[in-house]
Amino acid sequence: MNREHMITRSPSRVGILVVAMAAILLLLPGCGWAQSSGDAGSGSGFGKIDPAPPVGLKPEDIVAKMSAKETEYKKALANYTWTQDIREQTLTNGKVDGEYHVIYNITFDSQKNRAERVVFAPQNTLERIIMTENDVQELEHKDAYPLTEDDITRYDLSYVGRQKVDELDTYVFDVKPKVMDMKRRRFQGRVWVDQADSQIVLSSGKFVPQNEKPGHEDLSPPFTTYREQVDGKYWFPVYTHGEGELHFHASKNSMSEDVHIREIIKYTDYKQFGSSFRIVETNEIKPDAAPKQ
Repeated sequence: MNREHMITRSPSRVGILVVAMAAILLLLPGCGWAQSSGDAGSGSGFGKIDPAPPVGLKPEDIVAKMSAKETEYKKALANYTWTQDIREQTLTNGKVDGEYHVIYNITFDSQKNRAERVVFAPQNTLERIIMTENDVQELEHKDAYPLTEDDITRYDLSYVGRQKVDELDTYVFDVKPKVMDMKRRRFQGRVWVDQADSQIVLSSGKFVPQNEKPGHEDLSPPFTTYREQVDGKYWFPVYTHGEGELHFHASKNSMSEDVHIREIIKYTDYKQFGSSFRIVETNEIKPDAAPKQ
């Protein structure tokens, strides 16, 4: 996000990872959770990391299984509908002073093509930053993990160890792109892979590279995404939290400023697409009909 270009957008447009739900409250300011995503994995519900090599497996074997599962997960997600609630906030002294908020349904149209239907979109009150269309796309797809079989070769993965995450036994890997490309930002951070399912259940990091050139900043805070098991098969994202101080240099139109940013994304009501469905238009839904938390 930056402060130079204005976004234009049309509104037409069971198993559970217990720590994910418990940690949500801890993620919020004042609740004790470290705001830096680099500290994810050190809070309540996380055991100590055992750096010993995996038993009976090589790290590259785990990566191969994980990328195959991520490929399967990506294909499966294309056959689901869900509701996505996105908030981008600026804060001063811990209080929200501006917000971009949108709720929309990811569904299918009458020709069975993927469609997005905005159901709630109040006035954008952000004043200290300006969101571009790329910023919105990045927010919408923070759940889009890059570690499928097609993309895994573009990354370096380093085995960190084994870690207990609430009731799950996980393998931990650090991930970074092999090549930094300003035209295609990629994920850099840490992922937790369930030992039983070989699926990512938690990730924490940021998109890189970030443009810090004065007057042309394109910045976003670090974030953590939690997944929940859906239909006993796939671990789909349910909650993303990002937060941090972004530094903007002085320009012709603004002074130098540090802006505290918070991102909250919730994914609810996953349903496998079937032959029976109904498209709900925007004007059929009132603001108070937004998904309950």
